[in-house]
Amino acid sequence: MPTDIIMPQMGESIVEGTITKWLKKPGDKVQRDEPLFEISTDKVDAEIPAPASGVLQEIKVTEGTTVNVNTVVGTIAVDGEAAAKPAAPAPEKSPEAKTSSAGVPPAVAGASRPRTPDPAPPPPPAPAAHEEDEEARSSPLVRKIAREHGISLSQVSGTGLGGRITKQDITSFIESQSSAPTAPAPAASAPPAPASRPASPPAPAAFPGDLVPLTNMRKIIAQRMIESRRTSAHVHCMYEVDFTRIVNLRAKHKAGFEQRHGARLTFMPFFVRAAVMALQQWPIINASLEGDNIRYHRQINMGIAVALDWGLIVPVLKNSGDLNFLGLQRGITDLGERARTKKLKPDDVEGSTFTVTNPGQFGAVFGLPIINQPNSAIMGVGGITKQPMVITDKDGADSIAIRSVVHLTLGYDHRLIDGAVADQFMAQVKKNLEAWSEEVG
Repeated sequence: MPTDIIMPQMGESIVEGTITKWLKKPGDKVQRDEPLFEISTDKVDAEIPAPASGVLQEIKVTEGTTVNVNTVVGTIAVDGEAAAKPAAPAPEKSPEAKTSSAGVPPAVAGASRPRTPDPAPPPPPAPAAHEEDEEARSSPLVRKIAREHGISLSQVSGTGLGGRITKQDITSFIESQSSAPTAPAPAASAPPAPASRPASPPAPAAFPGDLVPLTNMRKIIAQRMIESRRTSAHVHCMYEVDFTRIVNLRAKHKAGFEQRHGARLTFMPFFVRAAVMALQQWPIINASLEGDNIRYHRQINMGIAVALDWGLIVPVLKNSGDLNFLGLQRGITDLGERARTKKLKPDDVEGSTFTVTNPGQFGAVFGLPIINQPNSAIMGVGGITKQPMVITDKDGADSIAIRSVVHLTLGYDHRLIDGAVADQFMAQVKKNLEAWSEEVG
């Protein structure tokens, strides 16, 4: 019997989704958990994995169509091996082959044929033996890459949260297997899948004079930005921070950090940690307005803005105040990776209490970000540049030195946060960074 492909419910409050792209076409082979189509909801854009292995039999809902959750959007003819063989047995028993392709389970048509020794069947059983363990420790994309290269995920050490195997883990493992000449052969057997991946961002080719409709994500971004401007009384303040200590610290420890923990050491956890420490001292910055009341949040849920090729999303690192530096780095890396590969769930983008955005990664000196509702503040991180600064030593003597400098901006809701409080908060963030003494793991 064909397996139905349904529009999933990506969260309790979500009742519909828009199919933005099919990654396969009818007749294509698919593997269970392989990305099959992309959807867009009012919370996230996500890739939806295939519910079974086989052949994509029918697409019932075309791209750009919005349907309710649990709607059948397509079907898969299960048992991909048998479904792929009708053309081959045709000269021997064309009636049976035609009957099989018309809807009889393909396994029946292929049961009596002497094709069981084919080399294609053996690969699926190997990953199936560890299927439950792999699903718990990895994403569908990681399992797909492992299948293509004939790798058992039990061999790969996970650096994500809870030992989760990330895309970087599996690609690093593949690169390290330089002595395995068989790796290219399995990869060559599946060129269609990699070919479809770069095209995943829905970025239509536009030319001067064209009228291109907004994507669903862009519509939501536009709506949220206007709502935020109309809701909050935006005010910004900017602080210049001597970042030299942290630049030198990262340069000293980044190689060892990656070797010990399997994760790159970036600058973002320094900014997040400094903000978390300041938020613990100034809880009003972590609060929200609810009508005529102030909600003081018990936890610090840090929104981390991630720029995508097709828009912007703010996944949330929950309970950031309970994480050490290594936990922050791993959490930030995990969220960023899942945002870029469309693996975020609705819960991953809900519940933020404060947001950090990083326009400096593209060269901006600073930014004036719009508040991410219902937060009351957002911190923008500018680019890190070398500049001459006046340095005062402990004896009060001044000198000019070349220092690494970053400009931090706080956008805050003046309905709730006074300028003096915002400045004291940012002064504490500046102090936390310039006098950094915490171990980086």
